[in-house]
Amino acid sequence: MKKMIKFPTSLIGLDTPQNTLELDGCTLIEQCIHSTEVKGTMYLEQHLLLIVLEGTVVLTYGKQEYTVGKNDMILLKKATAVKYHKFGNAENDNIYDSLMFSIKDDLLKSFLSTSEIKVSKPEGEIKTRPYPMNECLVAFAHSMKPYFFDQSVVHPGQLRLKIMELLYDVAECNRNMFLQILQLHEPIRTDIRNVVEQHYASPVSVSELAYLSGRSLSSFKRDFQNIYNVAPATWIREKRLEKAKDMLETTSLSVSDICYSLGFENVSHFSRIYKEFHGQTPSISR
Repeated sequence: MKKMIKFPTSLIGLDTPQNTLELDGCTLIEQCIHSTEVKGTMYLEQHLLLIVLEGTVVLTYGKQEYTVGKNDMILLKKATAVKYHKFGNAENDNIYDSLMFSIKDDLLKSFLSTSEIKVSKPEGEIKTRPYPMNECLVAFAHSMKPYFFDQSVVHPGQLRLKIMELLYDVAECNRNMFLQILQLHEPIRTDIRNVVEQHYASPVSVSELAYLSGRSLSSFKRDFQNIYNVAPATWIREKRLEKAKDMLETTSLSVSDICYSLGFENVSHFSRIYKEFHGQTPSISR
C-alpha cells in the first residue's frame, strides 16, 4: 500500500542533523536524500516549489504526469494530492537529492508588495510543467545545504530572506514559472467534479476531498449532493468498486493490492461489499 503523507512533514532521508528548516512552527524548506526508489503520495498543504539536484522524480498530478530530472524545478499548488516515484542517478550511487520550498501565502504577499519586478499578466492560466534551472538557481539550491548540517540556530529572518532570494532567482530564470507563482496569489475556484474524478481512486478521505476542493466538509457534502444526487461516501464507494472490477480483469495485481490502493480498510470488508455490489467475490472476477 502506498503511504499518504502531508507536506510539510518529514520525508525519508539520510541521517543528517536535520532535514527541515522551520518558520513559525511550520516546515519552510525540506531536503530529501536517499539511495532507494520511493513511491507515495504528497497531500500539499502549502504551495510547493520542488527542485531536483540529483536523480529523477515522476509526478502524477491530476490526470497529468511530469518527469522532473536533475537541475529541474516544478511548482505545485496547495490543496492537491500528488503521487510521486523518486529514484536516483545510477551513475552516482543511485542518489536522489531534492529540496522542497513551501511558498506560504504571507511570504508571497510580502514579496509581491516589496518587489520591483513588473510582469504583465498572462491572458490564460500558466499550466504546470517542469522547467530547467539556470546556474544562479542551481547555485542557490546548493547554498542551502549548509543550513541543514549546521548545528547553529537558523534565524527566522534568514529564512524569509532566502525565500525572497529564491523568488527573485525564479523571476530571472523563467518568466512562465514566475507567472505561475503570481497566479498562486489569485483565488482559483475548484470544480468538485474535477476533484472527485481525479482522486476518487486514491486512498483519500471525504474530508481530504473537501479540502482539495477548497470547501469545508459540510459545504462539500452539500454541493456534492446537489451535483450527483447522492452522498459523496456512497458515490466514491461505488466508483471504487467499479474501478476494482476493472483492475481485477485487466491487471495482475492481487486482491489485497487493489483493495488498499483504492483506499478500502481491509480485504475482508472489501470482499464483502464487492460481492454485494457485483454479485460475486473479487477472486471470481479475475
